[in-house]
Amino acid sequence: MSTHLNTVFRILGPILAISTYFFCKGSVGMEHAPAMTAAVTILCATWWCTEAIPIPVTSIIPFAIFPLADVLDHKDLASALGDKFVLLFMGGFMLSKAAEKSKAHLRVAHGMIKLVGTQSNRRIIIGFMLATAFCSMWISNTATALIMLPVAIAVINQVGGDRRFAVSLLLAIAYGSSIGGMSTLIGTPPNGVFAGIYEKTTNVPVDFVSWLKIGIPTSVVMLIACGIVLTIFVKGGGNYNQEDLGKWTPAQKRVTFVLGLTALLWITRKLPFGLGGWSKWLDMPMAQDATVALLMVVVMFLIPNGQKDEKGKRDHLLDWK
Repeated sequence: MSTHLNTVFRILGPILAISTYFFCKGSVGMEHAPAMTAAVTILCATWWCTEAIPIPVTSIIPFAIFPLADVLDHKDLASALGDKFVLLFMGGFMLSKAAEKSKAHLRVAHGMIKLVGTQSNRRIIIGFMLATAFCSMWISNTATALIMLPVAIAVINQVGGDRRFAVSLLLAIAYGSSIGGMSTLIGTPPNGVFAGIYEKTTNVPVDFVSWLKIGIPTSVVMLIACGIVLTIFVKGGGNYNQEDLGKWTPAQKRVTFVLGLTALLWITRKLPFGLGGWSKWLDMPMAQDATVALLMVVVMFLIPNGQKDEKGKRDHLLDWK
C-alpha cells in the first residue's frame, strides 16, 4: 500500500469512528458505553481491513480507549490475560523497544556520563552506574546491561591497566541495572508480580506513583552505598575521551519526547498535590497506568521516525518486525 493511501486510511478510521459514535448516540439513542463500543469496533475494523497500522497494534486500541472512555476498567479487560499488570508490562516493553530502536537511551546514558564527568576513574564508574540505573528504570535490566557493556569495555580498553577499575566498572553496570529496575513499577517483571500479589492481599492499589514513593528513595540509598563500595579502592585520573555521537536524530528526539510525556502522564494521573490529577479533571476514573502505556504504544506506531525502510516506505518510531 502506498504511503499516501495509508495516511488516508489512518485518517478515515477515526472519522468513521466519531461519526458512528454520534450516530448511535443521537439517531439510535444508545447509551454512552455501547455507542463507544460501536465506534471503537468501526475504528478497529477499518484499520484491520486496510492495515493502516499493523494488525496486532490495532488490537491494542480497545485496551487503551475503553478505560479512557469509561466503558471498561483494566481488571475486566485483562481478565483473560491473568492480571491487569500484564497490560502495563506489555506497554512498557513496547515503549522500551522504541528507545532501543532509535538508541535514544544510549544518548541519555552518554549525557549522564558526561554530566558526572570523566576526569577520574571514580567519576567514570559513578557515571556509568547512574546512567545504567536510569535506563533500567524504563527498559529491562538485561537489555540495559547488554547495551552498556560494549561501551564499558571500550572505556576499559582506552583507560587500560587498572584491574580494579575494570572490575568496578563492570560491577557498576550489573548493580546499576538491578537497582534502577527497582525504582519503577515497569523496571523489572518481579515488580509487577509483587504489586499484583500485594494488591490482591491488601486491597490497596499499587500504581506508578505509589511505587515511586518507595522505589526512588530505596534506590538512591542503594546507589550511594554501591558507589562508595565500588570506588573506595579505585584511584587514578580518567583518560577516557567520550565518543561523539553527533546530532540527535529526529527519531531520538521524538522517542524521547513521547517517553517523557508518558512518564509525565503516569506521575500526574493522580497528582499533583492531592488535587486528583488529570484522571479526575478529565473525568476518566477508569484510566490507569496501563492505559497511558498502551495509548503511547499506538502513538509510537503512528509517528514517523524521519527515515524510510528498505522498501522505500516511511518508517515509524515502532514497527511490528
